[in-house]
Amino acid sequence: MSTTRLEPTSQGIQWGKWITLFVTVAPFVAFLYAIRQLWNHQVNGQDLILCGALYALTAIGITVGYHRLLTHRSFVTSSPIRFLFLLLGSMAVEGPVVYWVATHLEHHAHSDREGDPHSPREGFWHAHIGWMIGPYQAKPEIYGRHLKDDRLVQFMSRTFFGWVAFTLLVPALLDGWLSLGNVGGFGTGFWHGFLWGGLVRICLTHHVTWSVNSICHTFGQRPFSATKDTSRNNFIVGLLAMGEGWHNNHHAFPSAAYHGFTWWQIDVSAYLIRLLKVLGLATKVQMPTVEAQERQRERGELRKSA
Repeated sequence: MSTTRLEPTSQGIQWGKWITLFVTVAPFVAFLYAIRQLWNHQVNGQDLILCGALYALTAIGITVGYHRLLTHRSFVTSSPIRFLFLLLGSMAVEGPVVYWVATHLEHHAHSDREGDPHSPREGFWHAHIGWMIGPYQAKPEIYGRHLKDDRLVQFMSRTFFGWVAFTLLVPALLDGWLSLGNVGGFGTGFWHGFLWGGLVRICLTHHVTWSVNSICHTFGQRPFSATKDTSRNNFIVGLLAMGEGWHNNHHAFPSAAYHGFTWWQIDVSAYLIRLLKVLGLATKVQMPTVEAQERQRERGELRKSA
C-alpha cells in the first residue's frame, strides 16, 4: 500500500514560521527574566562574566574548530592550535567531533531534501532539536572519512566525556576560588559556577547553534538564491553564533573560511582566522573571489526569471 506525502499549505508554512520565531526567542526572554529575578541571590555579575566568557570561547571552538577547520577544511593550522580549538569545541558539549563533522557534511549533501538530518521541512522541532532525539545516527564512515587517520581528532572523540566533566568542573572551581572572600565563600561560588558557567552556558551555546539549523533556514535573506536549499542570512544569529548566521553565504561557498562577505556582515570567527593568518598561524585560507560571488548571484537571478 503506497502513501502520498502531503506538502504543507502556505498557511501552515506561515504558522510554522511564527512557531519557530516564538520557540527560538522565548527561551532568551526567559533567560533574561530569570537573571532579573535571581539577581544578587542566585546570580551576580561575576557569574555572568564567567558564563559569557566561556560561551564565547566554546562557541569559537565549534565555529572555527569543528566547523570551518575540520568539517570544511577552510584553512590549515598547527597541531597545538588544532588541539586548542578541539578542546574548546568539545567543551561546548555538542558531541564528539567525528560525529559532529559527519552530521554537518550529511546536512550539506542533502540540504533541505530527503536525507537531511535536520531540515525544517520536517518542522521546527525536528530542525532545532528533535533530530537529535530521534532515530538518526551519524555516519562518520561515509561523511567523515577524511578524519579516519587523524590521531588528534580520534583521541578527542574517544575522550569526549572527559571533556564534558572538564567543562563543568572548571567554571565551578574558578567561581568558587573567586568567591573565597564573599558571603557563602567557596561553596556558593562553586555552585554558581557550575550552574551559570556550566549548565546555563552549555544550554545557551546549544540553543544558538541549533538556531542556525532552524532560524537560518526559515528567516532572512538569500543573496545567493541559486543554492538548492532554503538557507538564509540572519543578522541576529550572525551576531550570537560568531558569524555562522550568514548561512546562505556558507551554503553558496561551503569551503569559505569567512562567512561574512561584506564589512557589515559581522563574523567574529572570520576575524580570528584573519588574525591567525596575519600571525602566520593559518595557511591555505579559502575564500571565493568577488567574481565567483557575482557569478553565483547571477545564477540565482537567472533561476528567478526562468
